[in-house]
Amino acid sequence: MTEEEKNTNQKAEEEKDEDENPEFKVVMPKANRVTMEPEEFKEQPDYLKVFANFYIAQFGLDDLEIINLYDKNHNMVDINKYLLNNIHFPRKTLIKHVLQYHDYNFKALLDEISKDEDIDPEQMKTYEDWNTWYEKRRAKIPGSLS
Repeated sequence: MTEEEKNTNQKAEEEKDEDENPEFKVVMPKANRVTMEPEEFKEQPDYLKVFANFYIAQFGLDDLEIINLYDKNHNMVDINKYLLNNIHFPRKTLIKHVLQYHDYNFKALLDEISKDEDIDPEQMKTYEDWNTWYEKRRAKIPGSLS
């Protein structure tokens, strides 16, 4: 028996079964397909992207103690929760996503840092600038081992 004959016989048997048991006939609805529009990300200034990159790196190292000194309104809780839930993203994607929803938290942290320190966050253009600031700030802490 050829493959075509097998398929024809199988279809005939299925139709026969459906006719014999009409109460067990299964009707499959057609799929309702909806396509979502791609998310549009708001454009962020470079200094904020650089700070978010630095923050995420420090988060990964469990080394946010210095930044925590400037967290007066608990902005880090929102940021850290988001990072924990989405840490599987590559860093570049994670920066874009975390700034989409928590840019105001990062700005609040930067406002507090700029009040206390003699720096302008908009002039901190590289990761190394933030790393240098972080180490200098750590050195100011009495009894710091690093």
